Parts: sequence; structure tokens; C-alpha cells
Amino acid sequence: MVRPGRLGVGIIGAGKVGAVLGAALRAAEHAVVGVSAVSEASRERAETLLPGVPVLGIQEIVERSELVLLAVPDDALGELVAGLAKLGAWQPGQLVAHTSGRFGVGILQPIRTAGAIPLAMHPAMTFTGMSLDLTRLMDCTFGITADAAMLPIAQALVVEMGAEPVAIAEADRTLYHAALAHSSNHMVTLVAQASQLLREIGVESPESMLGPLLRATLENALASGESALTGPVARGDVGTVAAHAQALKEYDGGAGGDVLAAYQAMARATARRAGNRGLLRPEQLTDIGEALGTEPTAPEGI
Repeated sequence: MVRPGRLGVGIIGAGKVGAVLGAALRAAEHAVVGVSAVSEASRERAETLLPGVPVLGIQEIVERSELVLLAVPDDALGELVAGLAKLGAWQPGQLVAHTSGRFGVGILQPIRTAGAIPLAMHPAMTFTGMSLDLTRLMDCTFGITADAAMLPIAQALVVEMGAEPVAIAEADRTLYHAALAHSSNHMVTLVAQASQLLREIGVESPESMLGPLLRATLENALASGESALTGPVARGDVGTVAAHAQALKEYDGGAGGDVLAAYQAMARATARRAGNRGLLRPEQLTDIGEALGTEPTAPEGI
């Protein structure tokens, strides 16, 4: 038996996010009526996660759908919305949700003008585009933005996908997204740099060495915040910090130079935060700054 309030859902963009959220909505007994997929990879993803759902043109999807999910890159969103508005594609009363972290509902103004209902529903999760992502949704939070009267609709859709909705004000969307990108994306860079250094000195399995350390660090940081901070910077161990900086300077001299810059930037930020918490005296902050040396300049041509 079909549950009441089920929607005909159209997915525009069968990328890693769109296909997974489409599958989650389908599992909640909404009917996915069509998906757009241009690349071979997106077509394969649609076949795997949304079997039996027809691959259609974008305008046809909009015409068929009560809920349109726009899972496209941030920079493509505004042009897509405006282009479909010029074609008269949006329908009064239609729900239109995008998955961009950066934007709220302001970018969907052409949809509002047409009488449709704009929603912003961004999953705070990194996706692989495979079925295991559906399990990850169960421990995921969505940053949602909508008009006050429509917020319960966005909340209900997120809950149906098994996740938790958190309201984000329109004016705060960019800071919200910056926080997520800073933590997630830059963590990947830091892990890659650390793994590179370990491989260079002969550690065959850097992930085995880093995994337990990083998992424990993340758990401690999430549980205790900055109280979990440790290491030479927080201790004011100037000699160790200076040795690190010198070793990385010598290493980067032959490797193209992004590791030292990242270490210096994060060490300076760590020192400032440790100083603000009273862990370091002003003279220690000065000494650590001197130990870190001048920040490297980018190589010519970059």
C-alpha cells in the first residue's frame, strides 16, 4: 500500500549526491519518475541506485515531477534555474529543492516567481555514489533553509531519508558551507601530506599508522573540543616546532612545496587558539612564530 503524501520525484543530476538521495527518497516510498544523466558514469550510477527509473531530459523531468531535486554543481545552479524559468517549466505549487551547501533559497527566486516552492537541503556528508552511502545517511545531518511556513516540508523530507535536519539561516549559508569544507576537504589534504611524508621515509602502510591516531584525535576533538588539543605547539615546545619547520623546508625544497605552507598555517592558527585559552604565554607565542619562520611564497607560475 502506498503511504499518503507520497510525491513524484524528479532528479536533475545523477552525480554521487543526486543518485543517493533519489534512492533514499524512493526507499521512503516516493516515486522517482525520472533522472537526468549525461555522462557514462552518471548513467551507470542511475542504473545501480535507481533501477527502472527512466533517464529523461531535464525539462521533461520538471514537467512530470511534484518534487524536483536539483543535485548539480554550485556554479551551475543559478543558470539552470533561470534557464528553466525562461522556458516556463516551473509549476505553481511544485516543490523544488537543491542540494548546494553554499546557497539558501535566494538563488531559487525564479522558482518562487513562478509559484513553486523553493527548498535548500544540503547533506553534511561526503558521498561515494554507491549503496553504502544510504547507510551513511542514517548518521547524517542536513543543513536546510526554507521560508518559515515551508520549513516543516524540508524537515519531513530529510527525516524520511533517515537523516537529521538542522535549520540554517539564509545569511549563514556560506559560513555553514565553509565550515564543512574547511573540516572535510582540508582533512583529506592533511592526511595525504602526512601519508606522503611517511612513505618518503620508508613507512609502507601509512594508513595503518595514521588511522588509529586520527580516529582517536577526531573522537577526542568532537567530544572535548579544544580541550583535546595536544602536541608541541600547544605545549610551547619551541625547539620541536623549529625542527619540524626546518625539516619540512628541506623536504619541500625538492618536492614542490605545499607541506611546509600547510604546517606553518595550521601551527600559527593552533598557537593563536592555544594562546586565547591561556595555554601559551605571549612570549611563547612570539617564540613559536619565530620558530615557524617566514611563510613560503608560491612557486612562479602558480
